[in-house]
Amino acid sequence: MGVICNPEMVAAVSQAGGFGVLGSAFQNDPEALRRQIEQVQALTERPFGANLTVLNPISAQLAQVILEMGIKAVTTSAGDPTPLVDQLKTHGVMVLHVCPTVDKAVKARAAGVDAVIAEGGESGGIQGVDAVGTMVLVPAVCDAVDIPVVAAGGIGDARGYRAALALGASGVQVGTRFIASVECVAHPTYKEMICQASDTSTFLIKRGGRIRVRVLPTNLAKSLRTDDSGQVGTALGGDAIGKAWIGGDVEAYTLPAGQVSGLVQQVRTVAQIIEEMVKTSA
Repeated sequence: MGVICNPEMVAAVSQAGGFGVLGSAFQNDPEALRRQIEQVQALTERPFGANLTVLNPISAQLAQVILEMGIKAVTTSAGDPTPLVDQLKTHGVMVLHVCPTVDKAVKARAAGVDAVIAEGGESGGIQGVDAVGTMVLVPAVCDAVDIPVVAAGGIGDARGYRAALALGASGVQVGTRFIASVECVAHPTYKEMICQASDTSTFLIKRGGRIRVRVLPTNLAKSLRTDDSGQVGTALGGDAIGKAWIGGDVEAYTLPAGQVSGLVQQVRTVAQIIEEMVKTSA
C-alpha cells in the first residue's frame, strides 16, 4: 500500500485486534521511516510490523531502523528475501515473505523465513505474469511448505476470511479493503472509486519486464492498458504517486486496487471492517 499505509491506519488495525503493517515500498529516507514508527508507537501499545521491499536500494538501511525501533515482525516482498532474512533474524525478528507462486514459497522457506504470505492474482498493485488465483494458490502453498501460510488477494469480508482459513491459511492479509477505511490517508476520490467498482472494473497494466500492476479504471490506466513499453513508473515522475493517491489527482498516477473492490460498498472504520470480518466468522 506504500505511502497510503499511514501510521494512523496501522495503529487502528492493531488497536482493533489485527496486526498493522507499516509500508515502506517507496521510502527513500531511513529517518522518515523512523518517524513513522514513532508515530505508530505513540498511537498504540499493541504490536505492529513493517514491510520491506527487497528491490528498494536502501532496504538494508531501512531494516536497520526497524531493528533499532524494536519492531519484531517484518513482511518482505518483491525479490529474494535472503539478505534481509539474515539481517533481521539474527536479532530475533520474525520474517514473512509475500509469494505469488508455490515455487517462490518453497524458495522463501529455504531462505529461512518464518511464514509465507500467499498472494493471489486478485490482489491490487504489483504482481508477476505468473499470478495464480488465491483459491488455488493458498492450499497449494500449504501443501508445499511446513511453515504458517497467510492468505492474501481478494479478501475483504467475513466470507473471504472464512474461505482462507478453510483453505489452510493461518490468517489473512488485507489491502484494498483498508484503503476504503476512514483512517487511511488515501484521498476520498480514490476510496469512492473502490466503493463504486464492480467485479470487472480493475485490470492489469504492464510495468516493465514480467511485472504487472492491477489498477482502477482511470483514463490514465486505460491509456496504459495497451502500452507494452512498461515505462509507466519512469514516465510519470517521482511525486506523481502522492498527487494521485493522497492529493486526489487521479490522473497523475495509476490507482492500485484488487478485484475485491467489487465487494466494497462503503468507507468504514478499521474497527468496523475487522469486527465484521472476524466476529461474523465466529
